[in-house]
Amino acid sequence: MDRVPLLDLSIQHAEVRAEIEAALRGIVDRNAFILGENVRAFEEEAARYIGVRHAIGVASGTDALLLALRALGAGPGDEVLLPAFTFVSTAEVVVHLGATPVYADVDAETLCIGDVRPTPRTKAVIPVHLFGHPADMGRLSTLGVPLVEDGAQSFGAALGGRKTLSLGRVNCTSFFPSKNLGAWGDGGMVFTDDDAAARRIRVLRNHGWEERKYFPEVVAYNSRLDEVQAAVLRAKLRRLDAWTSDRVAAAGRYDELLRGAVRTPPRSPGHVYHMYCIRTPRRDAVAAALKAANVDSAVYYPSTIPATEAFRAPGSFPNAEAACREILAIPLYPGIRPETQERIAGIVRKAARGG
Repeated sequence: MDRVPLLDLSIQHAEVRAEIEAALRGIVDRNAFILGENVRAFEEEAARYIGVRHAIGVASGTDALLLALRALGAGPGDEVLLPAFTFVSTAEVVVHLGATPVYADVDAETLCIGDVRPTPRTKAVIPVHLFGHPADMGRLSTLGVPLVEDGAQSFGAALGGRKTLSLGRVNCTSFFPSKNLGAWGDGGMVFTDDDAAARRIRVLRNHGWEERKYFPEVVAYNSRLDEVQAAVLRAKLRRLDAWTSDRVAAAGRYDELLRGAVRTPPRSPGHVYHMYCIRTPRRDAVAAALKAANVDSAVYYPSTIPATEAFRAPGSFPNAEAACREILAIPLYPGIRPETQERIAGIVRKAARGG
């Protein structure tokens, strides 16, 4: 039986291939590969799509978080609050800057950051819009602390009529190839309405200079989105809303097919389903059954961040720890066929029942 991948990018790429190949020929003909016209155009288009004044292309989503926190002045003696259940880069950038990550448990349903209690040392809070579900930004905005959205999994998601990545002070996304808006390599972006922060990030991404080349204002980084990735992302951004609608429709089919068998993701008007993650106490048995049927699945995430060796920290995070034991991502992507979903759901239902 044919393998079902967790994510099939070939369907998307068939739509954009000719357009991207034409753009790549133009890049080669111009011999302009770094911070050229595609990067400038994509920054303008992405800022317009999200609804902010500034979008700054950088080399990765991790760099986006790093530069955003540095632009806010995070460093030794500061604390940054973040969820215990997230990808490791959310924590590692805090440590790289010499600040201290302080972990919070997640909401039992959304798995986004739960209750947080800032202190005078809190420089920022990083809400992660996990798996494409927006965090509770309304509640977090009352804390009086800068919010740095980690929207690596939420490009196109919305909350209260506004796009995620426009709701915090300085906000970050990733264009890793598997993202809803993914490049053909690595890349990331920072979004903000803060003019001073935007200028600082542009300086930090490019060796410490903006206007006067070879005269750095600060010790900075080499973190620039390249022309090739910007060309790919421009083509994909034009189709993103249609692909998102396809994801949402596919998630709705799974909800019906899996009702009563496993715990399905919470529904939300702005959810973009970067991944469709089910939860079941029989997670390992379900994964084994899917593997035997040549269907991919994956555990996101097998450990909380503070339970890992590199980021060991005290604390009890019962909701996050339960998710680590129960969660499993099953195939979902634009273009997945209903009959494929029916096959997958049948395997899941049987294994979850102990059959």
